[in-house]
Amino acid sequence: MKTLSSLTDFELVQEYLDGKRTSIEVLINRHRKKVYTYILLVVKDQHLAEDVFQETFIKVIKSLKEGRYRDNGRFISWVIRIAHNLMIDHFRKEKQLNTISNDSYENDIFNSKKFAERTIEEKIVFDQISKDVRQLIQELPDDQKEVVILRHYCGLSFKEIAEQTNVSINTALGRMRYALINLRRMIKEKNLTLSLK
Repeated sequence: MKTLSSLTDFELVQEYLDGKRTSIEVLINRHRKKVYTYILLVVKDQHLAEDVFQETFIKVIKSLKEGRYRDNGRFISWVIRIAHNLMIDHFRKEKQLNTISNDSYENDIFNSKKFAERTIEEKIVFDQISKDVRQLIQELPDDQKEVVILRHYCGLSFKEIAEQTNVSINTALGRMRYALINLRRMIKEKNLTLSLK
């Protein structure tokens, strides 16, 4: 018999709907990092990100119970769409779009075991590069910023990004292309060195 952690997202959803409550915990834990990172990159406030994250999974559970989930092969895309819609709702209610402070940004989204062996100097340089890249991404037009975040921080394919943002794949690819052009231009204008060497 398969363990819960070896089941696919679709199988876990079915298990949950069949009454196995622990299945939803496995799903949440499996996708926690991607969903939370996406939310944090958009709202730029740790406490708000935690609230939206919790709200997202409350809505996921409610939608599953009401039979409103249709498996399209990617559970994570559906969850991110719910988070995205909740953030839009929040910004509409608060009328604070683009005014949230970045001061409480404590989590380093580039934190990874593969960088744990670096020297102190390399870590300082890497942290600065990470900060510079995040800053540059925030300066992109919203449609380009969204594609970069969904692709590089959430790991979605261009097909999934197109579905998520209600545009064609060509439009999503075009936005990424323009985002990269803009990032290169900004790096040159600001004379940044984004290299550890």
